[in-house]
Amino acid sequence: MTSDQISQFEKKMIVRNIERRDFPAIIKLQNICFPNMDPWKFDQLESHLKLFPEGQICIELDGEIIGSCSSLIVNFEDYLEQHTYSEITDDGYIRNHNPRGENLYGMEVMVHPEYRRMKIGRRLYEARKLLAEQMNLKSIIVGGRLPGYHSYSDKMSPRAYAEEVLQQNIYDPVLTFQMMNGFTLKRIITNYLPDDQDSMHYAALLEWNNIDYKPSISKIHYKLSFPVRICVVQYMMKKIDSFDEFATQCEHYVDVASDYKSDFAVFPENFTMQLLSFLDERSPSLAVRKLSTFTEAYMELFSDLAVKYNVNIIGGSHFMEINNRMYSVAHLFRRDGSIAQQYKLHISPNERKWWGINGGNTLEVFETDCGKISIQLSGDIEYPEISRMVAQEGAQILFVPFCAEDRQTFLRVKYCAQARAIENQIYTVTAGTVGNLTHVDNVDIQYAQSGIYTPADPLFPRDGIAGECSENTETVIMAEVDIETLQRYRKSGEVLNFRDRRTDIYQISTKR
Repeated sequence: MTSDQISQFEKKMIVRNIERRDFPAIIKLQNICFPNMDPWKFDQLESHLKLFPEGQICIELDGEIIGSCSSLIVNFEDYLEQHTYSEITDDGYIRNHNPRGENLYGMEVMVHPEYRRMKIGRRLYEARKLLAEQMNLKSIIVGGRLPGYHSYSDKMSPRAYAEEVLQQNIYDPVLTFQMMNGFTLKRIITNYLPDDQDSMHYAALLEWNNIDYKPSISKIHYKLSFPVRICVVQYMMKKIDSFDEFATQCEHYVDVASDYKSDFAVFPENFTMQLLSFLDERSPSLAVRKLSTFTEAYMELFSDLAVKYNVNIIGGSHFMEINNRMYSVAHLFRRDGSIAQQYKLHISPNERKWWGINGGNTLEVFETDCGKISIQLSGDIEYPEISRMVAQEGAQILFVPFCAEDRQTFLRVKYCAQARAIENQIYTVTAGTVGNLTHVDNVDIQYAQSGIYTPADPLFPRDGIAGECSENTETVIMAEVDIETLQRYRKSGEVLNFRDRRTDIYQISTKR
């Protein structure tokens, strides 16, 4: 036979990661495999790919998806042994995915009924095992359904049923298969899946151990704590004579943050307006355009400082002219030399009137060596929807550079920052300007009391305040927040505001 003749007999089977274009096929397959259960929603599948694309795997045969599996990484010891499917998967959104975790948790495996004698399930499990080995994970854990138990529930307990399956006296399509793939039974879970009538809501907790697992020093170190030290700069707005003088002041504060081994140094909103004190321009709208000419010097200064002093810097905000339009832009200068930015979304009437500022259109969550963060400039913190969205995308610290001219304006920022910390079970950090700029219109007076705020729970400081500056004083405040404490609190706090949202009756989405 020629190669062309042979090709007509060939089958093309591919094991690969799921892509967005696969979502309709995945949902269709789920409806076929589990007709009595609710299938994935598009936004859940979107969340899977955004948070852990490596853990979402499918098998394609001649262009058709015939099997798939989904998973996330957790520290299983953070969960109760009698957990539910909803708890361990965050209602299917896996926002609790922990890249520093030690266990791969299998959410689902499904194979099209017409292809169940082609070792598709085994291929999916082998792909999972390979992933666990490549990522040096300690084990794979699954909550295995017991779909055959309903036929025996009047004769024996679920544990007795599992034992009979182990002895091969009873065949269970799920449990038998998992045993054949090297999983061991740990215990029986009750009330695991409310809509799994065949299993009578029971499941078998099973584990496969990675014998090549090598304990990581960093994982051991961060098992009980992951401290992040933050230095907030309450910056004094006073007359200066040159950019070099501005740079000297900024370097002083970054140096202080570095001396105290801070992970972040946080500067306030609009603090680069201090440069206008030596620019000869009284018209506010023209003055901010002159200010934007210092953008390259500002970027170079803070990028150099972040690398030189080994500190991630939240560089306040700076007015930038882009395509003949003015924007207020916050920057994250990472200590590895990379830079990210967040445009201010909500522009105040004052900013629009005096300076002609335009609002940005994108909301970002940034990866750092201390976890995921987000930046909201001043008034943006007063809109709870955007804090909820970044929290849903995994942000654990929300930085709020602000600029306020009076106590009422300042209190709006402070109270909203504290509310966002409670609502979303995250840390919020505010940094404001103080002092006076007598030579600059509309930036003449400042009012601030910068702070580092926590959720309100016995695990955190009594007043929900990790640190707070004295009012209207040029100073810094430093405090540590613990990311692991935050993770545990989200699972076992006295109240679970973030987890217990009624997503069955309301949700927040972006228009993109």
